[in-house]
Amino acid sequence: MAKEITGIIPPIVTPFDADGTINSRLIEKEMKICIEAGVHGLSVGGSTGEGPTLRDEELVELIHIAKGYLREDQSLVCGVMRTCTRDAVRAGLAAKEAGADAIMVTPTAYNVLVPNEQGMFDFYSTISKEVQMPVIIYNVIPQNTISPGLFKRLVEETEYVRGVKQSVGGVQALYAMRMAVGRKGNIYAATDDMLYTCYELGACGAISAILSVFPKECVEMWNCQQSGKRERAFEIQNQLYDKWQCLGGNQFPIRLKYALEVLGREPGYCRSPITYLPEDEKARIREAFAEK
Repeated sequence: MAKEITGIIPPIVTPFDADGTINSRLIEKEMKICIEAGVHGLSVGGSTGEGPTLRDEELVELIHIAKGYLREDQSLVCGVMRTCTRDAVRAGLAAKEAGADAIMVTPTAYNVLVPNEQGMFDFYSTISKEVQMPVIIYNVIPQNTISPGLFKRLVEETEYVRGVKQSVGGVQALYAMRMAVGRKGNIYAATDDMLYTCYELGACGAISAILSVFPKECVEMWNCQQSGKRERAFEIQNQLYDKWQCLGGNQFPIRLKYALEVLGREPGYCRSPITYLPEDEKARIREAFAEK
């Protein structure tokens, strides 16, 4: 029986050495920080983990590392970010064999290869049929968004499409997804600066970069919301709001890793070509995080 994938599931950064090699020692440290904060699972190979740069065998490596830290009741979600159905299926099968509990699959991104809605139905339904493990849609590509109607169809007409990580469109888009499927599909929050609000609107948890930066605070926020301590949960959201404003957008992984450095952690390098963060952006992050 498939695990219930809910709660706080931080997407882990992938620390690289200067030559682009995965630094397993540093990623183990990041996983340990999150596990000790009380998270409900881990995610590897997503946007935070620079997933589009990772080969299938590197996804397998990250899954094996994560499995060494997770308890049986904690879930492991592996990102799959590929440009065609064949490659997404191959990556999904590799993740399944390595021991992932679910794959989080991004719609195709390259602009002239963006299909119509039927093409995206074929994409996800083929992955469901061939990989045969829980699939979470990672709805993050602005030029190829998965509509609430398409998500509803995928949940109802495929065996393994079980949820969506809603990253585009803010809380309104998350609510539209919830209204489309009711309780038939899982909606995961990814509006980093308004997670408590997302939980109040029906999100079953979060797979969101801010969880990796502030795992302890985000676990507390979730626990407070679940136990009815809404005032405290809202207070934590407010405390984290300004800190997030300097992290999102283009070159996101390098800003996130610099924020981790400011917090005294060791996130390693980004993989080329994300190699340079201007000094003014560094200063903005230091200023925002000095309030912590």
